[in-house]
Amino acid sequence: MRKAQKEQAEGLVSLLAQAHEEIRKAATAGNTDLALGLLAQCQDGDISLGDLIEKTEGEGFSTISLLEAYCELLYQIHESFLQEANESKAGKAYKNLRKMLIRIENSVRSDIRVRREAVFLPYKASMWDSLESIWKAADEDPDCDAYVIPIPYYDKNPDGSFRELHYEGGEYPKHVPVVWYQDYDFEARRPDMVFIHNPYDDCNFVTSVHPSFYSSVLKQYTERLVYVPYYVLGEPDPDREESLEKLEHFVTVPGVYNADRVIVQSEAMRRAYIKILTRAAGIETKSTWKEKILGLGSPKFDKVAGTASSDVEIPESWRRVIEKADGSRKKIVFYNTSVVALLEHNEKMLEKMRHVFEVFRENQEEVALLWRPHPLVKATIESMRPALWKAYEKQLAWYQAQGFGIYDDTADLNRAIEISDAYYGDASSVVKLYQSTGKPVMIQDAEIVE
Repeated sequence: MRKAQKEQAEGLVSLLAQAHEEIRKAATAGNTDLALGLLAQCQDGDISLGDLIEKTEGEGFSTISLLEAYCELLYQIHESFLQEANESKAGKAYKNLRKMLIRIENSVRSDIRVRREAVFLPYKASMWDSLESIWKAADEDPDCDAYVIPIPYYDKNPDGSFRELHYEGGEYPKHVPVVWYQDYDFEARRPDMVFIHNPYDDCNFVTSVHPSFYSSVLKQYTERLVYVPYYVLGEPDPDREESLEKLEHFVTVPGVYNADRVIVQSEAMRRAYIKILTRAAGIETKSTWKEKILGLGSPKFDKVAGTASSDVEIPESWRRVIEKADGSRKKIVFYNTSVVALLEHNEKMLEKMRHVFEVFRENQEEVALLWRPHPLVKATIESMRPALWKAYEKQLAWYQAQGFGIYDDTADLNRAIEISDAYYGDASSVVKLYQSTGKPVMIQDAEIVE
């Protein structure tokens, strides 16, 4: 039984207790008609309570037999009052009704277990790892019903209007059952918890989740809206102003303000969030942020730590790149290119990438390049730098045609982390995850092209 339903059941029991008192008063005063009417109302309440419990707990649930006995008692008292309602009968009826109702009340309180309903709303399948370990815990809880509901999102035009609609519900791991977003009625179900990893609402220049799933809307339908960032960052120093300034645009977003809880990657990050939000909203809000922001760690680290070689499937097309002629495996370098670097360096970044590709093409007998660009690179560059995107597409086509490396645009970041031997590329949130594996990390400099 959901929490709201149990509260409804307890409310019905409380109303019955109040009615018993009124029955005693009416019978004592000799007002038979009123007493009989109140007994009929108790019977209606008993039926409503029974219907609610049968619907959620099943026909054979223990409380049902108590309600049936209570209904029989009401009938006996009703028959007795038809002959005469007096003080003696009133006292006896009140005592018997009270004893029976106490048993019902105890059964409702102790026997009926509250089931929680948790809803997870990822929008990009490649970012599912930021919620997965929380979903697993909820899914394994026998008293929790967990639903994964991938939500649609739009690319945006330069003027902020919506462009193409995307839905990635078919790209999630096989072990994750997904629910079609139009099949879940938030207003009717009112889930106990809703987890999101997109905090921007209408404030992102590149993409937007469907407006029905803005944090400002979702908070109306749940007691606890939880925001978990889809990225991890370098650890901040909460006591340094420069560190706080770099974080500010990640923190002062609608999802943080609207959420009831925000789960961040560390205690240092929590302190940084609290300082930034207190400064933005006023010193009187500090206690609110201290309660709301939780430094429990990022599920993305859980995913990296929990992924083993045996868990990943390597496509045959990848194997042809990875394996040498004698069957042994080449060293694999995970090459990560970010949106930020492209926007900052433009053509210079493309020149850097061309140089990197040439180096690995020349050394393809010993080393394999696994190129994995940021999943939002197309939507971002196409919207903000159309000419740069055309040049980028030509470079991508050349890389894929050469066949010396792997191009990974799948939703599974952790496969790339697991099978590679080293990281090379831009400074991004992936770096922090990769460092947790203990494997080498090298950061590229777009200004250096030998």
